Amino acid sequence: MADGSGLHRRMIARLDRPGLLFALIGLAGLALPLVQFRPNRILPGEGLALHQALPWGWALTAALAALFLVAPRLPLRARIALPLAGVLGLMLALGAAAAVLTPEGDRMARISPSTGFWLAGLALSLMLADAIARLNPPLRLRWLILGGAIAGIGAVLASGALDQVSVMREYQARQAVFLREARAHLALAFGSLALALAAGLPLGVLLHGRMRMRGPVLSALNILQTIPSLAMFGIMIPLFGWIAATIPGAAQAGISGIGPFPALVALFLYALLPVVANTLAGLASVPQAALEAARGLGMTRAQVLVQVMLPLALPVLLAAVRIVLVQSIGLAVIAGLIGGGGFGTFVFQGLNQTAMDMVLLGALPTIALALVAGIALDLLTRASRRERTAP
Repeated sequence: MADGSGLHRRMIARLDRPGLLFALIGLAGLALPLVQFRPNRILPGEGLALHQALPWGWALTAALAALFLVAPRLPLRARIALPLAGVLGLMLALGAAAAVLTPEGDRMARISPSTGFWLAGLALSLMLADAIARLNPPLRLRWLILGGAIAGIGAVLASGALDQVSVMREYQARQAVFLREARAHLALAFGSLALALAAGLPLGVLLHGRMRMRGPVLSALNILQTIPSLAMFGIMIPLFGWIAATIPGAAQAGISGIGPFPALVALFLYALLPVVANTLAGLASVPQAALEAARGLGMTRAQVLVQVMLPLALPVLLAAVRIVLVQSIGLAVIAGLIGGGGFGTFVFQGLNQTAMDMVLLGALPTIALALVAGIALDLLTRASRRERTAP
């Protein structure tokens, strides 16, 4: 009996619980509709599973099901390559289903990704992330994986294989507007980051040497951070509207209650706390021995700051950049409500028109941009930490 219970415990210990969870999510996705066919962009439609949407859907369903079931027992390198292939295969299957289901010459019909597509894609993405975390590959390989994923997805989009999918139809109808709003979204995200660094870094350095000021300033920044995003953007409208109407030359300088300026200010205010707090944390993490050695060499206070403290605090500062950029990319969607442009324009237009394809046209690039920015800056942070600890 003791041997039997010991064997049972060993079997449980060997069970890859995350892998089992990912497999269950993926299998549920395969059992649910892959696509949804609708006669137009507004009316509800009919969900079709992968094997119903494509003549060869059974074969791909079986291949993906086998991948989900055997992946927990595969070598870690295979767990990286196979989910990437699975994601590309799933995207190609979606495009093929859209091409098959769209009637010839019909510009009104819409074929959208359905619940099964999103669940299967989520399972594959989780498998990939879990395998990378367990394998802990070197930074160069991580960059290659990120670049390969971007290149693969970009190649699928450029190939035209997804042209009949509803969200791509929305893109084709609004390509010029999409590119304009993409530039506006990037300008808001990176512009607020630049302003936050320009103001937050000096403020953090100032507070590092002045303990009495630190509490009140951080408390004020914390209060700003707790204001809901919709409320913050709403506050900007009457405030800058009054400034534009009252102060001569303000409107000519671009200040207004609606548009990109109030959106940029709101994002800047949200970004200040992470920059200031991480600057303080980074400067506090500098070893005292390094400071004493720098002073022993006769360095001035400014030289110690620029040549010693800031370089040693770089990993923490990069972590602040990562937090702020990902946060700004997401919050910039709200700018669409006050005429600030960006991908939020499509999100809120789609919600007003009950057109989920247009919502996806704004939501998907926002998510993709935030993911890529977050991963890339995380890799830069790891590289800076390795350089800091290198002998």
